[in-house]
Amino acid sequence: MKAPLDLDQLQTFVSIVDTGSFTRAAEAVHRTQSAVSMQMRRLEERIGKPLFEKDGRTNRLTEEGDRLLSYARRLLFLNRETLAAFDDRRLEGTIRIGTPDDYADRFLPEIMARFARSNPRVELTVICEPTPGLVEHIKRGNLDLALVTHSDAHGQSEVVRREPLLWVTSANHATHEQNVLPMAFGRPNCIWRRAAVDVLDRQNRDYRILFTSFSATVITAAVLSGLAISVLPECALRPGMRVLGDADGFGALPDCRIGIMRGQTSRPEIVDALARHISESLDNISVPLGEETGNFDFAAFSKMKRGKPNQIVPGW
Repeated sequence: MKAPLDLDQLQTFVSIVDTGSFTRAAEAVHRTQSAVSMQMRRLEERIGKPLFEKDGRTNRLTEEGDRLLSYARRLLFLNRETLAAFDDRRLEGTIRIGTPDDYADRFLPEIMARFARSNPRVELTVICEPTPGLVEHIKRGNLDLALVTHSDAHGQSEVVRREPLLWVTSANHATHEQNVLPMAFGRPNCIWRRAAVDVLDRQNRDYRILFTSFSATVITAAVLSGLAISVLPECALRPGMRVLGDADGFGALPDCRIGIMRGQTSRPEIVDALARHISESLDNISVPLGEETGNFDFAAFSKMKRGKPNQIVPGW
C-alpha cells in the first residue's frame, strides 16, 4: 500500500498556484525557495507524474498538476474541518452575511453546509439584497461580510471568482428576433444593466426595458416566459434558457467578478473563517485572476466551462 500524501507538500503546491510563483509561495509557507523546490520534487515522485513544466522563463501546471490541484484543495479543507471538529476552542457567536439572491440560490447552500460542519456553534444571519444595498449595509455596520458583484466604484472587495456575463433568452421563444428588443434588467444602478445598455447602444440596437426588478426570480421569470431578454452571469443560468452571441447580433459583455466585502466587526476570526469557506467553495470553478506577476503561467490552467452562444440549458 502506498504511503499517504504529505499535507505540507500539498499546502506548498497550492500556495505556488495561489501566489503565482515559487518565491512568493516560499514566503507564504515560511520556507526557503530551495526547500519549496525540494518539496515539489518529492511530491512529483510521490504522484509519479510531473506537476510543472517549463515554458520559456515561466513554469506552468501540467495536465496532471491541474488535476491534482482540486484534490489538494479538498484534502486541505478536510484536514482543517477535521481539526475544527475536535477543537474545544471552536468559534461561536453570530455573523451577519449578505448576498444577492441569484448568488444565494446557486452558492449559499454549499457555503452554509460546509461552514456549519466546521463551526456548529456559529449562527448565520443572512439577508438577500442587490450589491448596492449590501455595500451600504457594510458601510453602516449592518453586515459583517457580503458576497457582492465586484465594482471598482463600490470600494474594495476581494475577488474570489470570475465568470462570463451572458445574454439570455427563452429557448422556446424567438424573443431575440423582435425588431425592438424587450429587456428585463435590475435597477438603474445595476452593474450588469449598465454593461448591457452600453453594448446595445454601441450596436445601435432598438430596445425597450419592460421589466425592472432587484429580484433575480422576477428577471428569470420574464426570460423563461419569453417576455424579455436579459443578461445573467453563468451561475444564474436556468433550464429552458438559451445563450445568445455574436451570430444573434449580441456583442460581448464584460466578465462578472464576484467578490467578498468585509465590514467592521468585533469577531474578525469568524469573518475570516467564513470568508475562507466562501473562497474554497467557489475556488474549484473559478478562474485565476491573472493580475499577479510572477513566473507561474495562470493561463495554462484556466479551464472554466463557459456558456456558449446557442447553448440551451437543460438542467444542472
